[in-house]
Amino acid sequence: MASWGDLIRQRPDLAEAGLGLLYQFGVGLGFLATVRHDGGPRVHPICPQVLDGGLFAFLVPSPKRVDLERDGRYALHSFPCPDNEDAFFVTGTAAPVDDPGVRDALAAQFVKERAGQDIPSPDEQQLVFRFDIDRVLLTRTTGHGDVHPHHTVWREGRD
Repeated sequence: MASWGDLIRQRPDLAEAGLGLLYQFGVGLGFLATVRHDGGPRVHPICPQVLDGGLFAFLVPSPKRVDLERDGRYALHSFPCPDNEDAFFVTGTAAPVDDPGVRDALAAQFVKERAGQDIPSPDEQQLVFRFDIDRVLLTRTTGHGDVHPHHTVWREGRD
């Protein structure tokens, strides 16, 4: 699996576009898909963060967190754009991070990104997960209803 830093080094164009789509509303927003215990899909919104070459998220105690603790496979998709159908999609494996320094840096970034909104720092019940990357898909369009979208796929170890 690759890190976000590996994506930056190997495909800076995709990393920059992905960051722009994940952070298009000022904070990281995406839909996280996980695998339920019965093998079915589960989808929830999350706030991904990119920091120091890693893709992370704080996860509250929840079914999606239980899913990732049991089976780390995930898919993350950017929120819809208001003016077009551009999209960023990434898949891979997620794992909890037990590093106080990483947690503190992410918590500080979380609060800074939400300055002026009176949002508290993530509490101790929220675990940090790192999302390693296997595959990326970037879709670019000319607007809603574009019948000829442009798709760019990157797979770790294949470019």
